[in-house]
This record gives sequence, C-alpha cells and structure tokens, in this order.
Amino acid sequence: MQDPQTLPPIGEVVPHGGAMLLLDALLHADDNGCTAQATVRPAQLFVDAAGMPGWVGIEYMAQAIAAWAGVRARRAGRPPGIGFLLGSRRYECDVPAFPLGSVLTVAVQAELTGDNGLGQFACRLSLDGRDVARANVSVFQPADAQAFLQGQQV
Repeated sequence: MQDPQTLPPIGEVVPHGGAMLLLDALLHADDNGCTAQATVRPAQLFVDAAGMPGWVGIEYMAQAIAAWAGVRARRAGRPPGIGFLLGSRRYECDVPAFPLGSVLTVAVQAELTGDNGLGQFACRLSLDGRDVARANVSVFQPADAQAFLQGQQV
C-alpha cells in the first residue's frame, strides 16, 4: 500500500488526539494490515507506578487498526473515519503492565473486512521483540459516524 519512507504521521491517519493517542508512528502499512510503534510515557492516561496496565493492550491494537483504516482512507482521498471497537476474542496478555519507557510494537492483520463496515483483525503486541499480548479484535466503521451516533443509521 505505502512505501515505508512515505508513511504519514500517525496523527494524520488516526482520529484520536492529545492524551487519547497512544501510538507514536507507523512502521509499515499494506493492503492487509499494519505495524505501529508506541512508547510508554509517565504522563500518559492510565499509567501508574508499574507502567501501562496490560489491559490497555487492546486499545493499542484498536488504534493500530484505526491507523490501517486511516491509511486506506487517505489513499482514497478521504480523511480518517471514526470507528468503534466492538470487542475481542481471547485477549491474552503475558505481563501485568508495560513498563515505563517500553517501546511496544503493535501488528494488526485484517482477517475479514466487509462492505458494511465490519472488520475482524488478528492482533499482537510485542515488547523487546517478544509477543506479550494477542487477540482477535472486531471493529465497526459506519459510512456516516455522526448519523450512526444519532441513531439515524443502522
């Protein structure tokens, strides 16, 4: 999909901002998935003395999926859209927390994407080159998020 040297800044493809944006950069993006990077910092939301709680791994995965969708939207000349995390199957995390200063790698692979906005992704999160979290994540990106939120679209 994109040459790694020409990948956009993460803030241009993920519709999160400020403290809610946990990812730092895209490392790779193609038609089937992407890889992103994040550093655990003391001032981030959810961080405590132990670091970033392991359960936040699912949000890293969801944001990587958003980045992948944002790159695809950008390629089609559209801004990144708003999507919704529907749930996950078998989220497993081998660590209670991601330590402060950790550099995390998040890889997402599309397993199913429908014309109706539904998608399912195989996701993994690595710390120091070792997979420490994995899940199958289901998402929904409506054609018109505002109408959907107002109950005007099903």
